[in-house]
Amino acid sequence: MSHESPPTRRWTRIEYERMVEREIFRPDDRIELVDGHLFVKEPPHPSHATTVQLVAEALRGAFGAGWTVRTGLPLGLDDVSEPEPDVAVVRGSPRDYAADHPSQPVLVVEVSHSRLRFDRTRKRQLYARNGVPEYWIVDVNGRVLQVFREPGGAGRSATYRSVAILGPDAFATPLAASSTASHVSDLLP
Repeated sequence: MSHESPPTRRWTRIEYERMVEREIFRPDDRIELVDGHLFVKEPPHPSHATTVQLVAEALRGAFGAGWTVRTGLPLGLDDVSEPEPDVAVVRGSPRDYAADHPSQPVLVVEVSHSRLRFDRTRKRQLYARNGVPEYWIVDVNGRVLQVFREPGGAGRSATYRSVAILGPDAFATPLAASSTASHVSDLLP
C-alpha cells in the first residue's frame, strides 16, 4: 500500500490574481499566495487587530513623508508569491502602486498568535529569499518582537543572518528609519 501524498498544484501570481478577479474566492476569504500555495490567513482576533494598528501607527511616525505603511495589503514578491503581511513599509506614496503591488518593501511585519511557526519558517524564508532587508514578527502571546536582518542564501536555504529577540522593555529601530526607535511595549496590546 502506498502512503504517498496526492500531488498538489502550485499557482502563479497571474493565475491567483485571475481567480481573485473572477471572484472565485468569497470577499471574506482570507487567503494569500506563498511559494505557489494558497494559505488561509490567521483569523482577525481583537488583540491581533489592535497590534496591527499599534505597529502601523508607530511605523508611520518613524518613517514619515516619502514612505507608505500598508496594512494587510499584497506584496508582489516573485512569480509565485503574493503575501499579505500585517504591515509593510514601502518607498513612495500609495499612488505609486496603483498599477502593481510593491515588490521591494524595506520592512515587513507579521503579527502572530497561532501561526508563529509558519511566520518563523515559510514567511521568514520567503522574505529572505526576496531580499527584504528587515522582517519583524510580533509574538503577541510571548510578548516579544523578533527582528530578522541581513537576508542571504537562495531557495530553501534563504534565511536572515541576524536575529534578535526584544522584550517589552527594549527599543526597536527600523534599519530604514534609524533615527527613530519604538518601545516594544508600545507595539503590544
